[in-house]
Amino acid sequence: MSNQLYKMIQEGEHLRQDFKYCVNDSKKIAKSLVAFANTDGGRLLLGVKDNGKIAGVRTDEEFYMIESAATIYSKPAIKFSTRQWLAEGKTVLAIQVEPSEQKPHYAKDETGKWIAYLRVNDENCVAHKIQVNVWKNSRTPLHFTLSEIEKTLISYLSENHSVTLSKFIRLAHISRFKGEEILTNLATLDIITINTTNEGTTFSLNKTYFEKTTRLKEKTC
Repeated sequence: MSNQLYKMIQEGEHLRQDFKYCVNDSKKIAKSLVAFANTDGGRLLLGVKDNGKIAGVRTDEEFYMIESAATIYSKPAIKFSTRQWLAEGKTVLAIQVEPSEQKPHYAKDETGKWIAYLRVNDENCVAHKIQVNVWKNSRTPLHFTLSEIEKTLISYLSENHSVTLSKFIRLAHISRFKGEEILTNLATLDIITINTTNEGTTFSLNKTYFEKTTRLKEKTC
């Protein structure tokens, strides 16, 4: 049994796996659970240090903290499953979270504010407002006709790698509200992609869309 645990630990932290040495704050755990639920799901290994060393946990106490993180400090509540692994005379608690169909999920921070997170590589990042809007929009079909502003943005992104929200609204001479609406619609339709890190968020043209429109242009020439 422990061989499979060691194999998981050897993978290190990545998009769908995170290590926690101990659980002393349900709010911090909620952040990871929410990020997994809002992205591709994932596994939280409790009792494992960042360097992969096994520290072990006290399962009863840790499970209570996880349950609080998933139900009290996450909104909507996060569904999860658990499994215990024994290795080196210690217990590692694995928390499995599946991708959610109720996005966006929010985690309550230290100030009482509810914040949406997503998983980017091995980090939990704050989701941009436009990403949150896209999650909400995905629940209902979206249909609209591209305006000149949208066409201009697509043309700009076909020649430039990316754009920030601030730069877009300056280039288009529009309000922030209008800029958010346009980027939300284009991202919902997968015309553009949202690129988020802890340094910030940019928007780029979806490669699939770009290749498709390029082929159409070539056929009409």
